[in-house]
Amino acid sequence: MDRKNIAVVFGGVSSEHSISLMSAATFIENLDQSKYHLYLIGITEKGNFLYYTGDPSKIRTGEWEQGPVCDCVISPSRQHHGMLLLKESGCEIVPVDCIIPVLHGKNGEDGTIQGLFQLAGIPFVGCDAISSAMCMDKQITHIVLEHAGVKMAKWLSVRQGEIPGDFVQQVETKLGYPVFVKPANAGSSYGVSKASNQTELADSLKLAFEYDKKVIVEETIVGREVECAVLGNADAAASAAGEIEPANGFYDFEAKYVSADSLLHIPARLKPEVAERLRSTAVKAYRAIGCEGLSRVDFFVTVDGQVILNEINTLPGFTSISMYPKLWAHGGVPIPQLLDRLIAYALER
Repeated sequence: MDRKNIAVVFGGVSSEHSISLMSAATFIENLDQSKYHLYLIGITEKGNFLYYTGDPSKIRTGEWEQGPVCDCVISPSRQHHGMLLLKESGCEIVPVDCIIPVLHGKNGEDGTIQGLFQLAGIPFVGCDAISSAMCMDKQITHIVLEHAGVKMAKWLSVRQGEIPGDFVQQVETKLGYPVFVKPANAGSSYGVSKASNQTELADSLKLAFEYDKKVIVEETIVGREVECAVLGNADAAASAAGEIEPANGFYDFEAKYVSADSLLHIPARLKPEVAERLRSTAVKAYRAIGCEGLSRVDFFVTVDGQVILNEINTLPGFTSISMYPKLWAHGGVPIPQLLDRLIAYALER
């Protein structure tokens, strides 16, 4: 069987650049190179696209940028169906069968680069442009999923420079303290904080607006933090649920990617009927917002068994402590087989 040409795209102009490098290293280490010919495309924090041909182990540390590299672009033209290497000797066209965008956060998980792949007509792993954009924007996620009958936390949204005079009163009346204040478009808990009074609310809004021009404020849900990994296209299926005991006050950036002190319980410590309802809700939300390929769906489960969706992450982390690959490994799907499935779903679509 001929090997497929697979382009792995990593890095990106995002606050999650370093996490992308760690996830990409996991992908590259687990892709079966007897099946796939890998082309490694790194995007620097300044937005330069570079074709990297060196030691893959240097991606995790960021040393890859020192070379060997050459400038490249992913061509939007369908006649190329791949990337263009911009060498001193001229432009070389490299056809690509499938792209794996191992990119987190803005400019990678928000539909921007997915739109480029769709223009180029190149199959790619993960959600399409519109579902990626809707899942990245927490306000839109609320609107779409609540319309579909998925229970979420009560919330308010506000734009920078357009804060109503009675906004604090709205927060206190509709939500009550404490509240979580989040940039509408940012991943991995960047800019997220908890506010318990008016002073903290003002500080939290200021912090969140450093990351996005739109902010949402949500009521605090007291419950267990539980995640479910969804895989597939029309045949999407959910893994067993996994439960997180955060090392910090909530599952923030450090707890997700830096500290291994948070405890993961796989499967989650839930009653069977609650676990099944959570899994079915994960698939319902995944389909309602148009996800394909993969997503991690995050929930709160309250003491009385309510399942409340928190967010959908369309390209979840694949680091050594990441929940998504751990959940599927628990279900008997190790990372190499998981990646084979993701590529197959991309080509099927």
